[in-house]
Order: sequence, then C-alpha cells, then structure tokens
Amino acid sequence: MGQGKAVDITLVNGIGDIEAAEWDALCGPDDGRPQDPFTTHRFLHALEVSGSVGPGTGWEARHLTIRQDGRLLAAMPLYVKLHSQGEYIFDHAFADAWQRAGGQYYPKLQSAVPFTPATGPRLLGAPELRPILLRALAEVTRSNDLSSAHVTFCTAEEAGIGVEEGYLHRVTQQFHWQDEGYGDFDGFLNALSSRKRKTIRRERTQAQAFGGTIHAYTGADLRPEHWDAFWHFYQDTGSRKWGRPYLTRAFFDQAHRTMADDILLVLAERNGRPVAGALNFIGAETLFGRYWGCVEDHPCLHFELCYYQAIDWALANGLTRVEAGAQGEHKLARGYLPAEVHSLHWFPDRRFRDAVADYLQAETAAIGDEMRLLESYGPFRRGPLPEESQ
Repeated sequence: MGQGKAVDITLVNGIGDIEAAEWDALCGPDDGRPQDPFTTHRFLHALEVSGSVGPGTGWEARHLTIRQDGRLLAAMPLYVKLHSQGEYIFDHAFADAWQRAGGQYYPKLQSAVPFTPATGPRLLGAPELRPILLRALAEVTRSNDLSSAHVTFCTAEEAGIGVEEGYLHRVTQQFHWQDEGYGDFDGFLNALSSRKRKTIRRERTQAQAFGGTIHAYTGADLRPEHWDAFWHFYQDTGSRKWGRPYLTRAFFDQAHRTMADDILLVLAERNGRPVAGALNFIGAETLFGRYWGCVEDHPCLHFELCYYQAIDWALANGLTRVEAGAQGEHKLARGYLPAEVHSLHWFPDRRFRDAVADYLQAETAAIGDEMRLLESYGPFRRGPLPEESQ
C-alpha cells in the first residue's frame, strides 16, 4: 500500500461487480489450486447467479473491499443476514438474549461462505491489511446501528488478529481426517486398533455389496446427468435435515460450468442408474466433504461414499486432510478426529459483549474437555504400529 495515499473502503452488492482475476489474486496462487475453492470468485458467483443467496434468502451480499488508485488490495466476503440459518456456528442463544432484552438482533453482518462449514481465509489480501478489514467491519456495524458482526470458519491466524482488534474468539469443533504418512488405505488401517480395523473392513465389504459399482468423477468426466441424479439426492437430504435445501438447482449447473476441476463427485451406480452420491470440493491440500444423499438405502453405503472413498481419493491424489463437514461423532470411529474451528464476534454494546465473553469462556473450556475425551475414544492404536495389516 503506497505511503500517504488514501484507500477506498467500499461495500459491494455482488461479487459480479468485482473482476474475477482481481478477487482471485487475493485468494491464492496465480497457478495451481487455492487452499480451498469456497472463497474463489467462481464459487461465490455461483451462489449469487443461481439465486442461492440474494433477495428472499436472508443472505444479501455486501462484500467489503479496500482499493487504492482503483486497485483491489484486500477484501472480505460479507453478507447482511436476516436470520441465523446456514451458518453452522450458530448464535441463536445470542439472538434470543438480545431480543429478550428488547433489542433487534437481525439484521447482522456475517463474513462467511454461505452454507459451507469449511475453514478458510476470510481476510483476503496482504497481512498488513487484515486488521484494517476487521476495523472496517466493526465500524460498518457500529455506524449502521447493527447488533453484531461475525467472522465464521476463519483460520486460526485470523482468529488471533481478531482478538488483537477486540473481537471475541469462539472455538467449536468438527471431525477431520489427517494423513500421517499412511501411503494408502491399508496403511491407514494399519494405524488403527485391531477391532476398529476389522469394523471398517466389514463396513466397506457391506457397502460395496449393494449390487453395483462406485465411481469418482471430476473435471471433464462430470456430465449433466450426474447433476440431475445428485439434485434428487440433495433434495432428499435437505428436506429431512433442515426443511428446505439451501442451494438451488441452478447452482449445480453453474458449478458444472465453472468449477468442474474443483469438484469430486462419488456416485454409487446400479444398473446404469446412480442410487447414492457424495459431493466433495478439492483444495490444495484438503478434500472438503459437503453433501450426501440417496434414493435407495443400503447398509454402510453412506460411510463408504462420504468417508472411506474420500480418504482413498485423498491418499491417491496427494491430499493430506479430509474435512467431512459439520457435526457427526460417528466419524470418530472412522478415523476422523476432533479439530478446532474458529470464529470471531463483534458486539458494539459493551454490556452485551461482556456477557457473551463470559459465555464463550465457559464454552471454550467445555469444548476443550469434550475434544480431549473424544480423542481418547479414537480408533488409533496406542504403542508401536504392527508390521503389517491384520
């Protein structure tokens, strides 16, 4: 940033008003994959042009940008939120307390990737500009008399910057798989206790006996008919889990056009027809599991498509981590261990901020205790590894 030159801090009403190349220059390397595809222009644009976010959804884009002499130097994906749905680090308790005290909690500001519980950068740009983004977010919140601003699924480094800027730091947890030099799936199994190893082998055998074959599609191998099938899976899962699927059908068409190389779609097919599927997104080092669904129930097929196929593919393609989405303690037995997730929260009202700070202090301690307990129940062997799989 040039010395003595003024910067222009602006809220932008849609990612389409920003050039893809200048936004993506903040997200990752000029060549190769970004750490995650979710903060890329193509992903955020797919959400907006498909109507998955925008008027009527409770997610209205107000992306925060910093420019100097017209050049984009830093940015933050940002939304005006009219509810707390689709966030996965939920603040319903904060909203209830604020409204019981006579305040209006919504609208609020949310720096996030909608409907995406995946850790990634939220403060895009040079390190020296990240505090400025947070100060600008706090000022926008204060000057518009809003209840709060939230930065969810940020990196641990960003959480540290936020604390220095007076934001409250919240720690929650997910279940992630980490490659510890296993080499292949058998190497991973070799690190497990005998009982857990046998359980996973039995589950994989049961799943693969569903009467068909399992295929992993990415890039040019993805076809429109795959999305027709997956849309039915997604609708079924969405209607059972949260009442109304967040993403529109048009999102998947747009993702097919612009993000095929970012996607891994694992389909179970029987008699030429997909009967179940799991959608993943590919980062530089991490495979991000996002959605699952089926039109037929088969024993252990969910575990196979969502967890074991993801590990298999990550190991075969040089990825070192699988994030399997929000919640799900059943993932623990399948090699996915507790991992911290970070968020930041800003409340202009000092008294309410202090009350939330007390709550978060107690919550963080409880989360830490829970993570230690869960990890003690993990499936991995204690002591030297066996020389070969049993």
